[in-house]
This record gives sequence, structure tokens and C-alpha cells, in this order.
Amino acid sequence: MSNRTLLPILALLVLCSLMLVNSQYQARRLFIELEQAQLRQRELETEWAQLQLDQSKLAKHERIDGIAKTLGMSAPGAARTQYMNAGGK
Repeated sequence: MSNRTLLPILALLVLCSLMLVNSQYQARRLFIELEQAQLRQRELETEWAQLQLDQSKLAKHERIDGIAKTLGMSAPGAARTQYMNAGGK
């Protein structure tokens, strides 16, 4: 083979090598981003579970009843209860 045919083949080989290195770099970068996103997802799931637990604790009837009693509140008696008819009259 002459130098004329080797030069384009060599240039093509160098170009392919550079493209291969670039694609490997992009794959590694995307893999790192994926790992970070999965870590953030696990953190958010843990935080969501904690918030649900906090909400269930705060909504317990015993807690609400205790706060109401502390504030001097009580359940309304029969004299303070008003009933409505289904017909609206």
C-alpha cells in the first residue's frame, strides 16, 4: 500500500479512536448521574416515609383530644347540637 491510501485509513482510525474514548466518557458520566439520581430517590423515599409517620402521629385522636382539653374545649352536648332534615325544611 502506498502512503496515499494509508493516510486516510490512519486518519479514520484516529477519528474512530477519539469517538470511542468520547462515548466511554459519556457513558461513565451518565452512569454517575444515574447513581446520584437513585441515591436522591432513596433519600426522598425515606423522607416521605418519615413525613407519613409524623402525619399519622399528629393526627391521632388521643393527641387531638388532649390538646382540646388543654385549651378547655369539650364535645358539644345534645342541647348545642342542631340537626337538619334531608328535605332542607
